[in-house]
Amino acid sequence: MWREIVELSRPKNVVLAAITVPLGAHLALSGAWSTQALSLVALQTTSAICFMAAGNTFNDIADVSIDAKAKPNKPIPAERISIEQATKVAYAFSLLSATFMAVGAYLSDEPIPIVLIWTLAAFLMYTYDAGFQTKKMGLIGNIAISLMVGAVIVFGAASVSRADTELVLYASIVAFFANLSREIIKDCEDMETDEGRKTLPMRIGLMNARATAYVFILASMVTLGLAHYTGPLEYHQMIFHAPAIFILFSLNGPLFLGDDHKAQQNVRLGMLLGLLAFAVQVSVL
Repeated sequence: MWREIVELSRPKNVVLAAITVPLGAHLALSGAWSTQALSLVALQTTSAICFMAAGNTFNDIADVSIDAKAKPNKPIPAERISIEQATKVAYAFSLLSATFMAVGAYLSDEPIPIVLIWTLAAFLMYTYDAGFQTKKMGLIGNIAISLMVGAVIVFGAASVSRADTELVLYASIVAFFANLSREIIKDCEDMETDEGRKTLPMRIGLMNARATAYVFILASMVTLGLAHYTGPLEYHQMIFHAPAIFILFSLNGPLFLGDDHKAQQNVRLGMLLGLLAFAVQVSVL
């Protein structure tokens, strides 16, 4: 049972949440941590981990008919865990997330941004698979997921009462555009198995969708440049982002060849390297 719960939570995505919340706080604090800040960030990081695990589990429940054909080895279609059990797991993760968030907000000097960000993310998560079902709306669903990814960084800053830090907002926008590109590429990869959805590749074709994804990568690079040119960072500090920039700019190769899996994996790697570069900048400069 525990193995299935871990699989449903999607550890790679959960690890990203475990990194980005402390990252947001680190950027907001300019690396000047205190014992209180560590405690507050630990609470909200746990909240974000549980939140993402809940969202991923709900997503697997909603996708059970698709996964039965495309990914039959996943826990629910493989009948290693029932839909009823998975639903209980998802609600348990949701309750844990809300609890850790509430405790952290209570102990924070500025609880309102924390509560607002968590509530907005919860709305986006719920309406992705239920309610409005933005998942079936193609680009709108991609935007919803990417807003949540960007919000995690601001959530980390909010946990230490600095949600409006300029560098945090730049990093959040960079992550938003990069993840939006990745979501579109993933839709290209899953085009043959996505039933009942009007994804961007279905609407405009694979090559046009890949081109659109690359435009959003360029948008993330432009935002990164603005953070160094007109924002809080120095232009010469762009060197810290060289590995991420190289990986993201070189995406036109696998995209042109139709290697969507490699492309979306490279976007995730580029995002991670870019966010870590922000952390290094505030730590050593």
